[in-house]
Amino acid sequence: MKASKPGKGQGGKADDAKFRALTAGEAAKRSGVAVSTLHFYEAEGLIQSWRSPGNQRRYAREVLRRVALIKVAQRTGIPLAAIRQALRALPGERTPTAADWKRLSAGWRADLNQRIERLTRLRDQLDGCIGCGCLSLGICPLRNPSDVLGKQGPGPRLLDPQE
Repeated sequence: MKASKPGKGQGGKADDAKFRALTAGEAAKRSGVAVSTLHFYEAEGLIQSWRSPGNQRRYAREVLRRVALIKVAQRTGIPLAAIRQALRALPGERTPTAADWKRLSAGWRADLNQRIERLTRLRDQLDGCIGCGCLSLGICPLRNPSDVLGKQGPGPRLLDPQE
């Protein structure tokens, strides 16, 4: 995303307020994240700012939408690297539109469904077996006689069969 200073409207105070750049504190308050989070997102290449003549960070107002998208994607467990890749794929690394979000979220759906399936298996087997059987001595002879699963490799073989 190219950080450029916001343009001006036809003049007047309403236009100035609409297009005025945000300080780091204002952007943090409006987006609901800490200033340090904005700095982290910037270091990760997710958002950009520019420096004022007084060497203070300034953000375009559109950064609020980018931060909202990042927060929602993170809540669903999408890794920052995948978020960064998706944002960079936007034409001119522009601010995402509703249509962009629909396309991006559809692309993340398969990964999310796989994680939900894996967590569901874990939840359903959690009280009876941890997957490898080694800590479920009362059940192990029934689910994993002679530790057959141990020959397939380390880790929870029943919970994560694809690994």
